[in-house]
Amino acid sequence: MLCQNCKKNEATTHIKRVINGEATQSHLCSACAQSLGYNNFFDDFSFNLPSLFSGFFEDSMLALGESRLERCEMCGSSFDDIIKSGNVGCANCYEKFYSKLLPSIQRIHGRVKHAGSAPEATADAVVPKEKTNEEKIADMQKEMSKAIEEQNFERAAVLRDEIKKLKGEN
Repeated sequence: MLCQNCKKNEATTHIKRVINGEATQSHLCSACAQSLGYNNFFDDFSFNLPSLFSGFFEDSMLALGESRLERCEMCGSSFDDIIKSGNVGCANCYEKFYSKLLPSIQRIHGRVKHAGSAPEATADAVVPKEKTNEEKIADMQKEMSKAIEEQNFERAAVLRDEIKKLKGEN
C-alpha cells in the first residue's frame, strides 16, 4: 500500500483514529509520518495514571469551584491529593468526596450502578429456593420429635397440626 500523503513510498505507519464514533485510518511512509509528527510515538510513551485521572477530575473541580482544602477525616487526603495522585486515599474518601467523584466516575465507567447479570452461583446464594411440601413436612417432623424429647408437648401439638394441614388431612 502506498503512502496516502506522498503517494510514492510504501506505507509503514498505520494510524487509526476514532472521533465521536467515526473511525478514520491513515497509511503513511516513515518520512511522511515523521514530518507529520508521528515519529518516536512509542519512545516517550509511558502510561501515567495520575495524569489520566487528573484530566477527568479537573473539569469537576472547575465546575464545583469549591475549596480544595477539605480533607478526609480518616486518611487526611484532600480532593486535590486525589486529583494529583490518581488514587483515592481510603474507603471513607468515596463518601467524603462523593459529589466530586461521581461525575468523573460516570465519565470513566459510563454508569455508577451495576447493570449486568449475576452469575448463577451468586443468584442461587442470594435468593433461597422455596422448599417443597415434602421438605417442609420432613423439617417439621424433626422439629416435632425434638419438641417431644424436650417434653414441649404444646409445641409438638402445634407442629402436628401444621403437618396435617400440609398433608391435606383434617
